[in-house]
Amino acid sequence: MSSDTNSEIPLIAILRGVTPQTILDVASVLVTAGFTKIEVPLNSPKAIESIRLLVKEYGTKNFELGAGTVTRLDLVEQVLDTGANLVVTPNCNVEVIKTAVDAGCITYPGVVTPTEAFDAVHAGATNLKLFPISMVGVGGMSAMKSVLPPDIALFPVGGIDATSESMSPYLNKGAKGFGLGSQLYKPSMSLDEISRKANAFVKTYTAVI
Repeated sequence: MSSDTNSEIPLIAILRGVTPQTILDVASVLVTAGFTKIEVPLNSPKAIESIRLLVKEYGTKNFELGAGTVTRLDLVEQVLDTGANLVVTPNCNVEVIKTAVDAGCITYPGVVTPTEAFDAVHAGATNLKLFPISMVGVGGMSAMKSVLPPDIALFPVGGIDATSESMSPYLNKGAKGFGLGSQLYKPSMSLDEISRKANAFVKTYTAVI
């Protein structure tokens, strides 16, 4: 499954700390800005409930909606039960990847080494989350891309901000998109602030590709 199946803007909104009370308001702001990939990390309050609300509101035909910080098989099953189609992990757990892929989910397993990257690819992942990107860097990502199958999409995650200086080096070396966490969303932010940040990310990404 392509990482870009449902979206022209390959930016994943990572909503760590979002709650069921705020998820739909935050999602509406993001969708208005052009986001179609929304991840609720499972260490957020009542994350499964928030994911269920997202899926009910938007469906998964034109969106990638689901969970991050999916580290165990039992957690995958909980996510799948919501109807989600997105599973993001901070690590390379082959069984988690296989289970998600077999269920038809789009997967972004976290890797930092070629060994982890190939383990994830062999488990069926078509997208790789380079996390934390500070451990890999532009040079490391470029070297990994040179040996990975060409259809594998690389998404740097961790500390990316809405500037061409932050995004361009990775995009120029073949990154497909980015996962955006606290630079885009924190629970303390107002909807107006989230909107400004979301629009800034989309504008910058669109300008540098």
